[in-house]
Amino acid sequence: MFDTLLFPVDESDGTTDIFEHILDIATAHGSTVHILNVADTTRDSVTQIRGEVVDTLEREGEQLVRETADRAKQRGVSTVTDVRQGEPYRIIIDYAETHDIDLITMPTHGRQGLERLLLGSTTERVVRRSDTPILTIQPDAADELQYPYEDVLVPTDGSDCANQALALGVDVVNAEEATLHLLSVIALATLGVDVRSDIQQSMLEESATELLDEAAEFATNAGVESVSKTIEHAPSISEAIRSYITDHDVDLVVVGTHGRTGFDRYMLGSVTESLVRTSPIPVLTVREPTENSE
Repeated sequence: MFDTLLFPVDESDGTTDIFEHILDIATAHGSTVHILNVADTTRDSVTQIRGEVVDTLEREGEQLVRETADRAKQRGVSTVTDVRQGEPYRIIIDYAETHDIDLITMPTHGRQGLERLLLGSTTERVVRRSDTPILTIQPDAADELQYPYEDVLVPTDGSDCANQALALGVDVVNAEEATLHLLSVIALATLGVDVRSDIQQSMLEESATELLDEAAEFATNAGVESVSKTIEHAPSISEAIRSYITDHDVDLVVVGTHGRTGFDRYMLGSVTESLVRTSPIPVLTVREPTENSE
């Protein structure tokens, strides 16, 4: 299902470590891997000096993609290489669209302090804006990655973007002959301390059960043979998902994300963004299409 993969490569820690996992996927699917390096010409030092500095960045990029392609060749994986100039996230998104890429694969890093709240990384910007599905992987987890995926988790809340994630997750499960785990989380914070909370909880559980039944029916009709359904109560949806991943030895989690504009695009508050940053396993994201997004 993934005939073409895009792997943006740079010299950051962990990029090399996760490439073997990408090659595992490419080998299994007979995929061509596009290896792209972007000479970041938006940095002040480069903008002010240009010329020779940019040439140096390009030469370093050419060497990096060549070395990465050599690793793929050793595994029998076909590659396409390219080095571009510009703002990395924009180049990556444009390249994926222009070359009909089926899956973008990128490393991500957990961060601490105030910078957690700001969308500064290339990966996060690509996740927010790209219409191409994106597989993000924490470099620290590279040594423990499992492939083929045997257990795939799709959390659902019945939203349009969750339904898109379900459709993609079902495709992955069928391609990998994996077990599909469906999860609905009831956030305890929504119940409050009101005496009516018991009634509200009952309504939420009934709604969650209906959502899971509908999702399971969709998956079964699409050919999925093994489906499990779980409702969890937790203070945090992302924490519940991470706990489920650990408790059930899940190999991949598939989630939807919203494309947003304005100031809120710079705030990292969503469940998906939390998972991208902290999940111990690969996260496959698919964005709900928007009419006005960059």
